[in-house]
Amino acid sequence: MSKSFLAVYRLDFVMMGSVLAKKSTFLWSVYVLFFCVYRNVNAIEGGAFAVAESSSKHAYATMMYMGTPRDYEFYIAIRVMIRSLVKLKTNADLVVIASKDVPLDWGKTLCEDGARVVYVDNIDNPYKNQSDFDRRFALSLNKLYAWSLVDYERVVMLDADNVFLQKTDELFLCGQFCAVFINPCILHTGLFVLQPSEKVFKHMLHQLATGLKNEDGADQGFVAAHFDDLLERPMFHPPTNGSKLNGFYRLPIGYQMDASFYYLALKWDIPCGPNSVITFPSALWLKPWYWWAWPVLPLGLSWHTQRLETIGYDEEIPLAVAQSVFYIITAIIAISIRQIFNTKPSSPNLCCLKSALGFSFYSVLLKKLIPFCIAASYLIPFFFVPKTIHPLMGWGLYLLGSMSLLIVIMNTFCIPVLAVITIWIQVLGALLVMAFPLYSNGMVRALSVGVYGFLAAPFLWRSGVKVMRHLDTCFEDDSLFSRFDHKQSRLSKLS
Repeated sequence: MSKSFLAVYRLDFVMMGSVLAKKSTFLWSVYVLFFCVYRNVNAIEGGAFAVAESSSKHAYATMMYMGTPRDYEFYIAIRVMIRSLVKLKTNADLVVIASKDVPLDWGKTLCEDGARVVYVDNIDNPYKNQSDFDRRFALSLNKLYAWSLVDYERVVMLDADNVFLQKTDELFLCGQFCAVFINPCILHTGLFVLQPSEKVFKHMLHQLATGLKNEDGADQGFVAAHFDDLLERPMFHPPTNGSKLNGFYRLPIGYQMDASFYYLALKWDIPCGPNSVITFPSALWLKPWYWWAWPVLPLGLSWHTQRLETIGYDEEIPLAVAQSVFYIITAIIAISIRQIFNTKPSSPNLCCLKSALGFSFYSVLLKKLIPFCIAASYLIPFFFVPKTIHPLMGWGLYLLGSMSLLIVIMNTFCIPVLAVITIWIQVLGALLVMAFPLYSNGMVRALSVGVYGFLAAPFLWRSGVKVMRHLDTCFEDDSLFSRFDHKQSRLSKLS
């Protein structure tokens, strides 16, 4: 539809709605509903929810695609990064290059966060049959769409795991392509500057079709192969007069500080360029938005600080509260049943289970079952904590959940308390050692964690031995059930 036709259509539509509104409140409600549906369909056809046209000559862009087990986590990470850039009051548009299968409500939320959402078709990855190809990068070549954003003079393309410490708008003064070398010989595509060009974009698509060599089969390998001489280019220094540079440049590493650089000195001290942006190119399961990444990796708390100051945790807190209530109630019920069971002599005799299974088989079964239950009490709560919740809330919920299940086990099988909760105490201690804020450097921190593990190991072994010895004693003496028979015999004598 042409814009003039849409304008006339909308005007007639509004006039019709006003007439209907005067006649009937019900018809007015129907009109409003239909008009909202019409607007949403029109937005989808236009390819974006909010900003249809660029409002700046520069843009920070990132991409989002579906098809991985961690789509939601990356959606949250993109939201935090977008809101962080908004908070820094950067003088540029914020663009999300989203595949068309990204949920519409996610796109709408990103628009509300301040981003311009551009929907694209997925680029088929011709390298997906390589022997060493990582399937999670199957659609990472969508990053090439950054060169198609020709409404802008310069675009800074970003991965979702970037943490901005300060505004970096001087990057828009860089040339046609600028990137950081985290690895001494391979450029890193977590952040790079480009000049959009339809010609370059089509040439890249042609290279995909003709099979340009790609070491990793992902966007980084392809871009590195396309700009294969970037290592020989000069270092970027922002011009003092504010003019844009031409050509290719290497960016100072301060624009993509690998989080691992921090852990040696436990501070940032990179002299070449501003210490502006942190990136987390480590193992996927240690990305900063996962609650368990801290205090294993201290910088995870920096990312969550930005989330707390931007989008908050409204989506995770209700689930965390519900789990907390469940764990507390479970522990209370387990303790109450144990008290009732110990004080009521008329409680059912559980010896029937032993008789039905045979004592030898029952003892073997229980000796295998109890260690499994103890291990499960530490594992099960881990998988139910919301993955992107704040680490302090995440670890608190995990420790509460494991303690609740341990209380059930202790009250069910009458196992000594200290022997069962030793691991729980050691987990808490390990967290405190790793999170201790006054280490002088990363080496001291690593040694402290190692010493703690060495000192804690004998206690862990001792608790395991004590649990198994307790079970052996119970089965040898038949004490697990004899106390119920003893109570019943005393009652019969009294009667």
